[in-house]
Amino acid sequence: MLVDLLERTLELPSKSTVVTQPYLDFLTHQYQLSHNGVHGIEHWLRVLINGRLIAKQSGADIEVVEHFALLHDVQRLDEYRDIQHGNRAADFAASLIDDWIHLNPTQMYQLTEACRYHSMGRLSKDATIQTCWDADRLDLGRVGERPNLLSFVILAAPLLRARHSNKLPKHP
Repeated sequence: MLVDLLERTLELPSKSTVVTQPYLDFLTHQYQLSHNGVHGIEHWLRVLINGRLIAKQSGADIEVVEHFALLHDVQRLDEYRDIQHGNRAADFAASLIDDWIHLNPTQMYQLTEACRYHSMGRLSKDATIQTCWDADRLDLGRVGERPNLLSFVILAAPLLRARHSNKLPKHP
């Protein structure tokens, strides 16, 4: 399932209501680190692709996932040691309501929660929040970390079900 998901051709939305050139331009001007760094634009776009793929499986709200992909690291002040960047990203997202972000209160809650706690290693029962986190965690290889499959709630669930039904070998 995981390999199949990652090998599929990405089907882009016919026209995203979130990802626009003016929005990307605005966000890149807000970002204070190197756009080519490990948390820069390339990372945002990989999280965007991951999020779109996972959302097709999880049923996550694609608007929230797309905003998360572009916003979650935009307030970083340091590439590696910045434990408050998630809080700043959530507050920044809230400041963009009615200008760049047009979400209802439930969606806004999901976006700010996903931003606030994305680097804390948490799990969420909310499929949209978890999809955001899984999309980001799938890109951990860029910083030399190997993601733990069990931390991917949306992606790991079918694999865990298969293991418990004896379709996959159990590890000693």
